[in-house]
Amino acid sequence: MADILTPDKRSQNMSAIKSRDTKPEIYFRKLLFAEGLRYRKNSPSIIGHPDIYLAKYHTAIFVNGCFWHRHAGCKYAYTPKSRVDFWQKKFEQNIQRDAAVRESLATQGIKCLTIWECTIKRMKHDPDFETLILHRAIDFILSDSILFLEL
Repeated sequence: MADILTPDKRSQNMSAIKSRDTKPEIYFRKLLFAEGLRYRKNSPSIIGHPDIYLAKYHTAIFVNGCFWHRHAGCKYAYTPKSRVDFWQKKFEQNIQRDAAVRESLATQGIKCLTIWECTIKRMKHDPDFETLILHRAIDFILSDSILFLEL
């Protein structure tokens, strides 16, 4: 199936996608700040440049887009119908890089929390779900027993 957009228009659309200070990141940062948690944004001294880094708790938080980071079983993690080989290779590289970052953080004793885009979307529409996820995230941040969590 051919792309309905011209290559130039598709390139323009893809280049407009931000990697920092996205709406889901800002939303989640505000929730953490309201709970009294202080953080650094995109800390260059931490491998993987996490979206949020809580130094006091040795916790890196990544707010991942389901499409780019391939959230398993998620409707947003679809594969484009054009240039399938290109996209599969790109997605596989993203998955491998994410795994390597998590592994490296774990060896440094840094906990890793991944919040998925679809979780943020649901949190925005369901206050009870927002409270549940926020409490699970805070419990993880304050805990020393678990090194990795996805929400």
